[in-house]
Amino acid sequence: MPDYGQFCPVSRGAEIFAERWTPLILRELLNGSHRFSELQIGLPRISRNLLTQRLTSLLSAGVIERRPAESGHGFSYHLTSAGQELRPVVEALGAWGYRWGGADLPTRELDPVLLMWFIRRRVQVEALPRAQTVVRFDIRRPRRSFWLRMEPPAIDLCFTDEGFEVELAVDADLAALTAVWLGRVRLADAIAAGSIRFDGDENARPRFGRWFGLSPFANGGAERVLTRAGAR
Repeated sequence: MPDYGQFCPVSRGAEIFAERWTPLILRELLNGSHRFSELQIGLPRISRNLLTQRLTSLLSAGVIERRPAESGHGFSYHLTSAGQELRPVVEALGAWGYRWGGADLPTRELDPVLLMWFIRRRVQVEALPRAQTVVRFDIRRPRRSFWLRMEPPAIDLCFTDEGFEVELAVDADLAALTAVWLGRVRLADAIAAGSIRFDGDENARPRFGRWFGLSPFANGGAERVLTRAGAR
C-alpha cells in the first residue's frame, strides 16, 4: 500500500481505499461476490497475482476476512464491519462517476462478460414467474452468447449452452444493451432502432422490461445517492 506519511484521516483512508482496483474489488464484495472466481468475472482485466495481492492487503487492513468455502474447497471472502462501512463511499463514488464521469461508451470499455455479470445481479426476481425461465443473449460484436437461467430466487449466468429450453432470445448490439442497462437509452428506443431484437415466446417479451433491472445509478439513482451523502 502507498504510504503518504501523514496523520490526516483522509490520508490514512486513501492508503487503503484508493489503491488501484481496490474500489472495484469492494464493489464486487458489496454486490455478493465472495469466491475468487466470482471476483475474477467482475474484474476481467486484473491479473490473478494482482487480485491476490489486493485481497491480502485488504485482509491485513481488517477490511475483509477469509472463511473456508461452504463447499469445502478453497476460501470465500467477506467484508468485515469496517468493510461494510465503505458501502456509502463506494456508492457515492459510483454516483459521482455516473453524473460527472461522462456518458460516452468507448469501444475499449465495452465488455460483454462484465455486462452480463451486471445484468444477472440486477434481475428483478419479484417480476419473474415461479417456473424456470431461460433467456439467451446473443451479442452481435464480438459474437458471443450467454444464458440466464432464472428460477427464483436463483439467477445463474451460463457461458455455454446447457441444453435448457430457451423461452426468449435477445439479439443485441453490445453498446446499445450497455447503454440501456446504464439507463442512458430507453429500452423502447433501442428496440425501435433495431439495436435490440427479441425472438421467442410472445408472452415473454413484455415481461422482459419488468425483470430486466437497470444500473443502481440509473433513473435518478445517482442523484439520490449524492443527496444522501450530502445530507450526512
